[in-house]
Amino acid sequence: MQKVLLLENIHPLARDLFLKDGFKVDSLKGALTEDELIARLPGYDILGIRSKTYLTRKVFEAAKSVATVGCFCVGTNQVDLKAARDHGVVVFNAPFSNTRSVAEMVLAEIVMLSRKLGTRNIEMHQGIWNKSSAQCFEVRGKTLGIVGYGNIGSQVSYLAEAFGMRVVFYDIISKLPLGNAKPMSTLDEVLETADFVTLHVPATDSTRNMIGKDELSKMKQGACLINASRGDVVVIPALEEAVRSKHLGGCALDVYPEEPENNQNGYPSPLKGVENVILTPHIGGATEEAQVNIGREVASTLIRFAQTGSTLRAVNFPQVDVPLDRGNTRLTNVHQNVKGVLKDINRILSEYGANIQAQSLHTDQDLGYLIVDLNQPITDELIHSIEQLKTAIRTRRVC
Repeated sequence: MQKVLLLENIHPLARDLFLKDGFKVDSLKGALTEDELIARLPGYDILGIRSKTYLTRKVFEAAKSVATVGCFCVGTNQVDLKAARDHGVVVFNAPFSNTRSVAEMVLAEIVMLSRKLGTRNIEMHQGIWNKSSAQCFEVRGKTLGIVGYGNIGSQVSYLAEAFGMRVVFYDIISKLPLGNAKPMSTLDEVLETADFVTLHVPATDSTRNMIGKDELSKMKQGACLINASRGDVVVIPALEEAVRSKHLGGCALDVYPEEPENNQNGYPSPLKGVENVILTPHIGGATEEAQVNIGREVASTLIRFAQTGSTLRAVNFPQVDVPLDRGNTRLTNVHQNVKGVLKDINRILSEYGANIQAQSLHTDQDLGYLIVDLNQPITDELIHSIEQLKTAIRTRRVC
């Protein structure tokens, strides 16, 4: 029976799906530190995490039994993907499941910033009646600039047009516009054109600090910035200066360069208390619908991998999805992508008298992933013999 460890209060639906298919499941509400993971993971085949559990090379070196990791969230920057590959660990995530949740929050924040609703709400709770239309606008007819036109950015584009907004966007990869959205050739064009700029980019070396003092200075007087992507995309001191000086009309942040490990810890931000600044605790994808969708999507992907060896939608492996015929047994092999590997494995299979029903080999630059179907039981001795090859990284009996 394969064992699953789910961390960080992953939606119960995921646990139910694993149990239904005969897995043994343990669940924890919080994240684990590196040392705690090293102590806890031996014996588990599958690990499920969210955004606050960091999987380092040291963890993968210690967690020999873990064959796959499911990130029950959009990003995978909390996982050392290269270390996972080096140890034959397949990593999955949920790139689509919270798209609508984030997009709806962004549109809500555009309206809130345009009408200064965050500030008016705080004033009312303080007993201040400030009925004023000064510097408050409709969003209809305004221009929204989207930086990163992927799953979330394109959904924001669709919703913004329904509000009557004009949409421009910039992405380093050529993307087909939705509706009347207009692609721009540079980031500067978006910044100079838009009344609202919303960021939807991954965490990479090229996006770190991509919005700093120079970029903010290019934005229109009174424009607003929204960041629901990654905390280190925006230089916070520069943003604070731009808002306090009234060059920007406001901003909304859902992500931060440093975030608390739990709900009990406070958070430092120089933007606290600044007028027309909306601060939310990384809740863009935190809706009941999104968590159910993420639980279903990632758990189903992990179960399919465990039962068939499918790496479809993996973020760090060649994409392989081969149907399994009834009556056959299956093994998978992760190996270095060098010449002669398949010859060596087939020699071992031949020595054991194995009758090969089907093989599927997929490779990328430095890694190969092989699926072999046999019409007889797969012994521990056979697995051990393949693992002794110098090119072998991980060999696994699927069924």
